[in-house]
Amino acid sequence: MTTSDDTEFPEHLLYDIENQIWYQPLDDGTIRVGFTKWAANLMGEILVFTPKRLKFDFEKDRSFAVVEGGKWVGSARAAFDGVVVSHNQRLDRHPELLNQDPYGEGWMLVVRPGHQDWRDQLVRGESIQPAFEAWIATGSYMDRS
Repeated sequence: MTTSDDTEFPEHLLYDIENQIWYQPLDDGTIRVGFTKWAANLMGEILVFTPKRLKFDFEKDRSFAVVEGGKWVGSARAAFDGVVVSHNQRLDRHPELLNQDPYGEGWMLVVRPGHQDWRDQLVRGESIQPAFEAWIATGSYMDRS
């Protein structure tokens, strides 16, 4: 587990630092997706989770879910092209799971990547902490919606 800025980043996951999304490869070639704990805390209490429809394609840097929180309303943006396979149906009735357990019960989607190189731009392992700290230093997260 890597910790940076009092935020935990489990090292077995891959991260899109810019969008604060984690990715977990599954045995069947799909990928489980969720917001980082840092992002969940920044959004405030999550009130509504709206995923892209099942079996619909999504593009890199485009929305594959919308989240409405007490402090933020915005899109979860994909790090690569793919298709939505399923979503966490528990979030339909309990969106607060995104805050309470972002790396566990609060996962958002399962997706199938459109290309084999989907991991190439993601951060993992020892690279997480310096990448996160460099991103925080830019302040770009303050301009996101």
